Formats: sequence, C-alpha cells, structure tokens
Amino acid sequence: MDKIKYPEVKNFIGGQFTANGQARMDVLSPIDGTVISKVLLSKKSDLDAAVEAAEKAYKLWSEIPIKERVQVFYRYKTLMEKNIDELSYITHLENGKTIDEARAEVEKSIELTEFACSLPQLVGGEILEVSKGVECRIDHKPLGVVASIAPFNFPHMVPHWTIPNAIALGNAMILKPSEQVPVTSNYIAEMLKEAGLPDGVFNVVNGDKEIVEAICDHPGISAVSFVGSTPIAKVVYIRSTASLKRCVALGGAKNHLIVLPDANVDMTASNVAASMSGCAGQRCMAASAMVGVGPIDHIVEKLVEEAKKIVPGKNLGSVISKAAKERIERYITEAEKLGAKVLVDGRNAVVENKEGGFYVGPTVIDYVKPEMAIAKEEVFGPVIAIMRTDSLDEAIAIENSSNYGNAASVFTQNGSYARYVMEKASAGMVGVNIGVPVPREPFSFGGWNESKFGTSDITGKSSIEFWTQLKKTSIKWSAEARTNWMS
Repeated sequence: MDKIKYPEVKNFIGGQFTANGQARMDVLSPIDGTVISKVLLSKKSDLDAAVEAAEKAYKLWSEIPIKERVQVFYRYKTLMEKNIDELSYITHLENGKTIDEARAEVEKSIELTEFACSLPQLVGGEILEVSKGVECRIDHKPLGVVASIAPFNFPHMVPHWTIPNAIALGNAMILKPSEQVPVTSNYIAEMLKEAGLPDGVFNVVNGDKEIVEAICDHPGISAVSFVGSTPIAKVVYIRSTASLKRCVALGGAKNHLIVLPDANVDMTASNVAASMSGCAGQRCMAASAMVGVGPIDHIVEKLVEEAKKIVPGKNLGSVISKAAKERIERYITEAEKLGAKVLVDGRNAVVENKEGGFYVGPTVIDYVKPEMAIAKEEVFGPVIAIMRTDSLDEAIAIENSSNYGNAASVFTQNGSYARYVMEKASAGMVGVNIGVPVPREPFSFGGWNESKFGTSDITGKSSIEFWTQLKKTSIKWSAEARTNWMS
C-alpha cells in the first residue's frame, strides 16, 4: 500500500479552510500505524465563528424553495459517483476497513443523498378546507443552525445520515467529525462547495471533547445529532436538551441473533459470520451475541468454517486503534477464563508488512453465559459470543434483558417462530434470516432503549420531523363565510 501523507486537516468555516494555531494531534492509519495527517483541536472561538457564518448563510438559504435547494444534492451525488474510488480509499486508509467495505460505505452515502433529492415530494404543505371559506395549512420550516457529531466507524456514511436531509430541508449545518478520522470531512466540504452549496451553509469544526461540549451548550445551535457510545450519547442528550435544543443521540448496541435448529445452515452461518466481522465488527448493527435454541451444533460447526475464511489484512480490516485491539482481546480472555470455549481465536493477529497495524482476527466463542461481560457489553470487534438455551422464550428473555435495543434477528424457516420474535424482540430494527437488518431508504434508522435517546430517527422519512418545525396557518378570505368559533 502506498503511504499517503494528507495535508493538515483544517476547519471549514464560511466556505474557507481555516486554522488558527491551536494544538494538533496525529491522525494514524490503523492499517499500519503510520501518521497520515494532523488535525487541529479547535477552541470555542472556532465554533463561535462557524455558528456566525452558519447563521448568516441560513437567512438566505432557508428562503430558497426546497425544489431549488435539492439541485445542489443532485450535483453533489454526481460528484460522489465520479470520485468514488478516491473517497473509498481515503475511508479505507483512515478507518482501516477493507476497500470493498469503504466503497460500500460511500455507495450508502450516495443512496442517502438520493433520498434527500426526493424531499420536495415528501414535505409539500398540507391544506384542507376546515369550514366554509376557511382553510388550514401546515408547512415544514427549518430550525436554523444545527450540528452533527459523527463517530470514527463510518467517516463518510454517518455524516450523510444528517447532512443531505438537514440542509435540503433549509437548515445550515456544523459537522464535528471524529478526531480519529477527520480527513474525509474535508473532502465532503470541498465537494459540497463544488456542487454549488452557498458558503456557510455547511461548516466543519474539528476537535475533541471540548468542542462536543461547546456544541451542546451553544445558544446559537437549535438541534444536535450524535452517533457514538451509549455513555457519551447520554451525556450529549442531557446536556443538549438542558440547553433547550432538540437532540437525537444514537448510542451503542448488543445485537442478538436468535438461531433455531431448523435454520438454513449455509445461509445462517454465512450471515452470522459476515455480520460479526464486517467493518471489523465496528458497527452498531454488528452481530455480537448469538442465542442458540436447542440443538444447533451443526450450525455452529458451519459458522466456524465460515469464520476461518475471514483473514485479517485480506477480507478483514483493522480495528481503529491499539487501545481498541487491547480492549477487545481482554473481553475474549476474560470469557475464556470464566469457562467459555474459544472455537476461533483472533487474538494476537499480525498482518505481514503491516506489523504496526491494529488487527483482531475473527473470534467465535461458545458456551458463553448471559452474565458474562462479553454477553452484555458492546465489544465492538469481530467477535461473536454464543449462548445456549432450551426454549425460544428463554432466548427472547436474554435479548429483552439487554440495556440496548438497536437490532435483533431470528434465523428460522418457521414463519410462526419468526413472527413471534418480530413481536417480542425489544429492538428498533428486527431481521428475519438477515444478519444486519439495516432499513433502506426511505425507511429510517434508529434503535430503542439505551441505543437511542430522543424522538424521531436520524434518517429516512422520520428525520423530517427532527430537522423541521411545523407552521400551522388558518386562512379566511370570504367576508360572507359563516361566522363560527374560528372567526
């Protein structure tokens, strides 16, 4: 792999890249541990400047009809398609996922942008004659300046959960990317400007905890979206709403795959293996807990075969950091010490010529007990913990006992069992014979319980409610209209 040294990652404020002499931190590629760039750590004054630029731009942008606003995103979508190879490589380099996974991520960003282009057909104002000569209408109006705080695991896609919809609906946005993967955000900014987005409508402020807190507190920001771990999601939600902002904060997950003996063996094994290892398990929709009901040894054996086909550095990317690698391996070691059986061991993985990278191989652990940490906590690595039960109700009880509620799936050929899990699972996204039950547009993304804080979802039709406010207008032109309580 060629070593690429990217220019220093700067803020993007009012249509210009700026850097005001703050501290910098290295940006490492987890593929081999090399420094690929530096990113500045902004101060509150940088956020103030971004909010000021966004407020100025919002006044003009919000007055443009939505059918004209979305033309920017038609052009932007074309630019992403034209530059997909470069965008994929950047994501691969700074996040560590495979190039194929990175390309799929950018393709999802394109799909999200395509949905935003359809918003004029979804937010047309409603109007009804409610009394003779009297009409009522409802219009969706933007909120103003909004902010999106994005995580490291999807540096291109997750920002596009928010950018196209929020901006197309008339808001001005400030993006705060993860300081671990900030390079992609500069390319997003450049392409939006090339697509014709007016200066100040989209801004990027880089930084760490200090900027996150400043976003939550800033009186000029009307709404905040967040994607990250549950503990931080809670803090962001509480702090933002305490400042009288709207907030939707997506947290972590512990997704349970319930597997019945009648499940299609090949499909189940391949789906489970792909779900637990895709993006190195660093996604909130990854399968991390498999709950077998009754005799499932034949499925576990096939899962082991599939897991052994997954090779670090080839079809399995790196995890984000050395600290992440060490944390994931601690979970495995602790479960083994408590009596779980490691069937496929991904600890101490090393990739030739990338010895400085951060890799954990695919790991399958059987006979895990529900009380073990690996069964309850988010591992965020290519690890599947298998628990055994005697009944479907017992399996559902394990799933229901989780503090999280992002996703759940059931693998079976029995429709009544599938329907039972669909109804009983305590999760916002449920799959049947699907390892990663992510809804496609226009259906929205969002979990339950401690996987999401706030109302509405972050994508799809549901996001319209979050990024806009309703204006209700009553109209009477006819002086002869019958007088009633509305007069």
